[in-house]
Amino acid sequence: MQNEFIYIKKKNNVLSGITHWKSPSNIALIKYWGKKSNQIPANPSLSFSLNNCFTSTKVSFSKTKIDLLDFNFFFHGKREQSFENKLKNYFDNILIYCSFLKGFKLKIESTNSFPHSSGIASSASSFAALSLCIMDIEKKINPSISENDFFRKASFLARLGSGSACRSIKGFYSLWGQSDLFEKSSNLFSVKYSDEIKNVFKSLHDTVLIVDKKKKKFSSTQGHKLMQNHIFSEARVSQAKVNLSLLKNALKFGDFNLFIKVVESEALSLHALMMTSDPQFILMKPNTLNIINKIWDFRKKTKTNICFTLDAGANVHLIYPKKEFESVQNFIISDLSVFCESGKFINDMIGNGSLKL
Repeated sequence: MQNEFIYIKKKNNVLSGITHWKSPSNIALIKYWGKKSNQIPANPSLSFSLNNCFTSTKVSFSKTKIDLLDFNFFFHGKREQSFENKLKNYFDNILIYCSFLKGFKLKIESTNSFPHSSGIASSASSFAALSLCIMDIEKKINPSISENDFFRKASFLARLGSGSACRSIKGFYSLWGQSDLFEKSSNLFSVKYSDEIKNVFKSLHDTVLIVDKKKKKFSSTQGHKLMQNHIFSEARVSQAKVNLSLLKNALKFGDFNLFIKVVESEALSLHALMMTSDPQFILMKPNTLNIINKIWDFRKKTKTNICFTLDAGANVHLIYPKKEFESVQNFIISDLSVFCESGKFINDMIGNGSLKL
């Protein structure tokens, strides 16, 4: 099936140009943890894209006389040769699907709307934005590419850079990974969540509580590899499938209690898998646990629809309905900010996905 993404050679009269896209980060509610070869997920995942936290990427391209791809990468105006090594691996992986890039010189300029190491998944937003720029170049060469094929291949390409990046293409709620619950689901790219969603879940807020800005000592890539021989790997796949079904019902019927139960279970299961890997590792910090306990106490006391989730790190994503914004902000300032590094947190909300600039 991946052969459908291989570039069909067209007469190329495109000599130069500029393309510019911005793509959001996303936060997974059903977690992707563990993968097979070629970035195929071990289980389906479901996320929503953020609105304010995004990567903006501009690619200037020009034809050369050499049939090779050449590129430079700049982050906030400064050339980052260390990241160019990672990009080289990415381009090596996608050239079979984007052979039109051979013979082009690319200048890739990228900026984030959020601070580096702030608990927002920048690899997701950055590879999504870059993949859309690449597809824009292909679209200039082959204008007959349909909108659906454009975004589907962009998600496919983004996945080869960072798995979760495939969920940052179309935005809102995105599903990645084959599931019997969703006819059009795929392991190769994400699809926009098509089932019914009650209004309460269409305007969720996500406040990221910055517990630790330091670079993780144990990467997500290493964690994914450890799932291959994990004692609980089969149970985890089964759990993710059950939780996806439960979350589907929560979204359809507006059941926030069920939503909270599933989302927090997924977050804690993710970190339990890390702590039971071989070797074991812990990414949560003491203040991560302090925040979680405060959230549980606040929810029990006030009956507020508020819950947390965690990515593969120490920082906490606080998710709550739009109507709860004022009370939750007061709670953050009075009770939670003391556990954040320098009192820092980032307010965001559910967004609509990538945008051409």
